[in-house]
Amino acid sequence: MAGLDRGRVGDLLGVRVERVVDRGSSHSWTLHQVTLADGREAFVKAAADQAGVFAAETAGLRWLGDGDGDGDGDGSDGDGDGGGAPVAEVLAADDHHLVLPWLPAESPEPAAAERLGRELAALHARGPDSYGAPWTGFIADLPLDNTLSDEPWSRWYADRRLAPFLERAGHHLADSEKQLVERVIEEIDGLAGPPEPPARIHGDLWGGNVLWSGGRGWLIDPAAHGGHRETDLAMLGLFGAPHLERVLAAYDEVSPLADGWRDRIPLHQLHPLLVHLELYGASYRSQVVAAARAAVRG
Repeated sequence: MAGLDRGRVGDLLGVRVERVVDRGSSHSWTLHQVTLADGREAFVKAAADQAGVFAAETAGLRWLGDGDGDGDGDGSDGDGDGGGAPVAEVLAADDHHLVLPWLPAESPEPAAAERLGRELAALHARGPDSYGAPWTGFIADLPLDNTLSDEPWSRWYADRRLAPFLERAGHHLADSEKQLVERVIEEIDGLAGPPEPPARIHGDLWGGNVLWSGGRGWLIDPAAHGGHRETDLAMLGLFGAPHLERVLAAYDEVSPLADGWRDRIPLHQLHPLLVHLELYGASYRSQVVAAARAAVRG
């Protein structure tokens, strides 16, 4: 795991890096706070070679922040807020670094949670034409199949998310437990609820991927793609998020959710739990099995 190259970061930004404070590591990269010669502060992810991961994160952040759906804009209206979406501007990126503005963390307040709910509803509403995304995806440093498709979300989710990660992580499950997840995949058309158009979703929106700063919740570390809006809401509840019911209530006021959406939370949580089973092993086995059982019970 290589550290930050301050000279390269300075070249990317066109301004000298004056100071670096290491902020730990995550997966295959290190985390840093840097102070620039012009007085700005920035956040940097650095790795020996994470070209695919950093490219996907860059594309995802810009796509979440853009209004045109092509992912080619810079995701910013000049003040770092993604043109109204709660997404920070990508300042620079290459195969070894991803640079974002430094956002000082603060305690989340109820008003900020309600704002996040409204902004998340607006973000989802700017949906793409298809499920998937026009770039290779990653969640942590595991690849995601983002193949674009006009098929129903239920089949896209089963074929591009559940089945691949059951294959990757299934060795941690007993045969009967694998068969339970396979049942979810087989019956998914009847479990997925009423059809919805593709939403522009974060894709990995657990509570740790919301950074509270400046009176709002910022979305970070996305696995962005055209998906189902209930996925982001289910992810917020997976490991807990502050003022979650306020987020959900504000969301529902702007964009009412389909009947039975709470019953479908385990279905949407099943994929990230399979990801954790792959990353961290059998400690997530019971949660995978519980989510699969809850999904088929509806």
